Order: sequence, then C-alpha cells, then structure tokens
Amino acid sequence: MKATIVTIGDEILIGQIVDTNSAFISKSLDRIGVETHEMLSISDDKQHILDTFIKLQNKVDLVIITGGLGPTKDDVTKKTFCDYFEDELVVDAAVLAHVTEMIEGFYKRPITQINKDQALVPSRCTVLHNQVGTAPGMWIKKEDTVFISLPGVPYEMRYLVENEIIPKVVKEYERPYILHKTILTYGQGESMVAERIETWEDALPEFVKLAYLPSPGRVRLRLTARGVNKGILESEIEKQVSSLTDIISDIIVGYDEDETIEVVVGNLLKNKKVTISTAESCTGGSVASLLTSVAGASAYFKGSVVSYAAQAKIDVLSIPSALIEEFSVVSTEVALAMALSVKKLMKTDYAIAITGNAGPTKEDGKAEIGSVFIALATPTGVLVEEFNFGQPREKVIDRAVYKSLEILQKEIIKFV
Repeated sequence: MKATIVTIGDEILIGQIVDTNSAFISKSLDRIGVETHEMLSISDDKQHILDTFIKLQNKVDLVIITGGLGPTKDDVTKKTFCDYFEDELVVDAAVLAHVTEMIEGFYKRPITQINKDQALVPSRCTVLHNQVGTAPGMWIKKEDTVFISLPGVPYEMRYLVENEIIPKVVKEYERPYILHKTILTYGQGESMVAERIETWEDALPEFVKLAYLPSPGRVRLRLTARGVNKGILESEIEKQVSSLTDIISDIIVGYDEDETIEVVVGNLLKNKKVTISTAESCTGGSVASLLTSVAGASAYFKGSVVSYAAQAKIDVLSIPSALIEEFSVVSTEVALAMALSVKKLMKTDYAIAITGNAGPTKEDGKAEIGSVFIALATPTGVLVEEFNFGQPREKVIDRAVYKSLEILQKEIIKFV
C-alpha cells in the first residue's frame, strides 16, 4: 500500500509553523506496512486542493489530508471535499452533540452557529469521531483511492490517527510487512563508515535496504526489510545486524531510535550507580540539556556550570586568572581545570568540561575557529582531547556535545 500525506495551510508554506503532522502520520503508517509515497504542502486554495486531489486519484491507496477543518472562512477543506465528490454538507447528529457538550459543558459558554457548523460533513463520508476536539475526521473513497481529512491541530490529528485511522486500515486492508532496525554510531563520519562496511553492504539481500542518516558527530544506519513473511524478515534483519556489529562494534552505541547516546550513557551511569556533572563554555549548556532530556536523569546528573565568559570561569569555577592569561581560555590546561573544579563543586564521580571557539570570529587571537578542548574527570584521573570541528558554528557545538558523551561512554565502560 502507498499513501500520500497532504498538509493544507499557508502558515506552513511561509514557515510560520513547522509541519510535524506529516512525520507522525508517516511513522504510524510505516508501523502497519503502509509506505508513504510522498508528502505535499499546499495552500488554503480551493482550486489548488482540487488539482492535488485529481493528481493523486488512483495513484496511491490513501491520501491523508491535515488542516483546513476549522470553523473560520479561510478553512475550505470540507466544501472542497463536497465539490470533488459531488456531495453536499449535512449535519451529523453525533458530532453536533459532541461539539455542544464540549462548548457548553467543558468551556462553559453558549454554543454559536460557527461552532455548530463543525458538525457539517459530506453526506457520503464516514465520520471519524474526534473525542479531543470539535472538528471530525472524514473518510471517503473514490474509485481506488481513499481520501482522509484530519484537523491540523497536532493532538487532535494524533488522536484520530491512533484511534480511528490505523485500526480501520488494519481491518480493511491486507498489507506487507515493513521492518526497520536502526544502528547508532558515533565518532566517525559517513564516508568512513561507508568504507568500513562496503563489502557487507554489497552483500545485502535484495529485500533489505540500507540508508545512511548522518548528522554532526554521529551516523545512523537504518536497515529496512519489506516482504510478506514477517518471520523471514525478522531473521534476516537480526542476521545482518549481528554481522554489522562484528565489523564496527567500536563505534556502535545503541540500536533503534530510542537508544540515543544520551539514553545509553544515562543507563550506564544509573546501572553503575555513578554521577556526572558538566562545565560548559562554547556549548552553552547543551550537554547538560541533552543529559537531562532523559526521564530519570536526576538519578545520575547533579548539575552544570555554564561558564561562558572567562570571568565566570574565575569566579564560579575558581580557575586561576594566571592560568587563563598564560594558556588562554581555549586550552588543555583550562579544560582540565574546569573538569576537576566542577567535579569537586558538584561532588560527582565524573565531570565533563568543554571550552572552545565555535566561531564565527577568532576572538582571543589564539585558538583557531572550530578548536574545542574536551576534558573528562573520572574517579581515577582526568583526560583531555583537542579537536577542530571546522565550521559553521552550529556544527562545532553539535559535534562537541556528542563527542563529549562518546568519550564519557567509553570511559564508563572501562570501570566495572
């Protein structure tokens, strides 16, 4: 099965809001074996919507539309549905009762005609009940394509996808299996990883595909298997992951999307009952933010000092001004001193310190743009590594953050 996802709204086209709905819908469809063929964003224009429907008719099995179902005049999706399907709007009694209950019972205000108009739906559509909002979803089939219209409000869209669309598709359609496995690697770039696994990749069976998903400091390798026999797919994916692990085990930190490096490091810290703190300069607290994005991080993360200015390093971390004057703020010596100081200050087992020049200018006249020093204080000592992550500024910061956690992970594993 193939689907096209269409988002309707000028606010998306001008960049006023970011389309997160399409990503959620495509992931939900993928889990049940429906392939997203394409994603489109179009304007709140009746003719544009009609032209899009005509183009997609009989080209895909499902067309899922979000947006344009509000009560205001600029929301034209329902009326356009009627034009395309040669239908008319009628009041759905169940929707009207639900809207009335929400407006008068929950919001405690009189219902208006605009609110009542939310209950208008094409007469030949299957209404998808929206328990968490006032705009119902609509399901209507023409020839070989089902058109599904959903509200653009993310939590309403998610409710309808999970509780109405996915169960209905599963019940009414036979679908192939699509299985994914993601291998998370850190520390080597895409080209280097590709070179290391080239022979393995060339030997993959035809029904298994590999995709490289690179970002600063890390590369995700996604294996996708498609077919009608789930057992065969699972067995082959397991076999290929095992072979791949034998080749690049030194850079693999986890498997699947949930096993990010911050999760892996957090689990290591928690299992070994040790704690971590950070002292950050050029990364501005990004390491601390990433560590604390994991639920339960309070079990191992104790705190951070964002000593962005040199004076903060002196006043808060007690770095000697003479040390800074002699070696500059971006140096091995200052990074080492920051790590030891925050470790003592926060009373932790480990401490990460980062100081560098992320750019865009060479401010202190000594450190090259892109230069970063990462120090790690451990229960038995301290180590410092120097890097140059190049440019632009965002790349330097991202790579420094992930490299620091990569170093931490490798050091924790050394201790029983």
